[in-house]
Amino acid sequence: MQIILLENIAKLGKIGDLVEVKNGYARNFLLRENKALRANKENIALVNKNKSELNRKNTEIKNKFIEKANKIKNKKVKIHKAVKENGDLYAIIKPKEISKLISDELKTDITPSEIIIKKEINKIGQFEIIINLHSEVQTKIYILVDKLDKLQNK
Repeated sequence: MQIILLENIAKLGKIGDLVEVKNGYARNFLLRENKALRANKENIALVNKNKSELNRKNTEIKNKFIEKANKIKNKKVKIHKAVKENGDLYAIIKPKEISKLISDELKTDITPSEIIIKKEINKIGQFEIIINLHSEVQTKIYILVDKLDKLQNK
């Protein structure tokens, strides 16, 4: 399906670009989230006419995300988990848990879909997590996984 982008989308294109995507991606995400319009003469003319306004809005949104990224950039968040004798966790730490941890510790709302885990968090140690806030704004934080003491459990 051919669509016109209403905002910059990583690995896809910039505002006003005419791109070809799979039907499901267009219908279920891009069109539903108002990130794109179906490609036809009227929509192409509309986007070209309003391109400067769309760029201005995108810059405002990007600046808000830059502020948010600077607030959490390179921060370290500690989590205590029950571990096996060999240092492995009983269950891996997932984006949903990291999202809640960031919200509680750093007082910043991050959705699980914005969290990119490069290496599975399944043992004690320090792990780098990438937070993708916008197509042009990324930051990283560190998760420190520590052993849960039996005294903390009571």
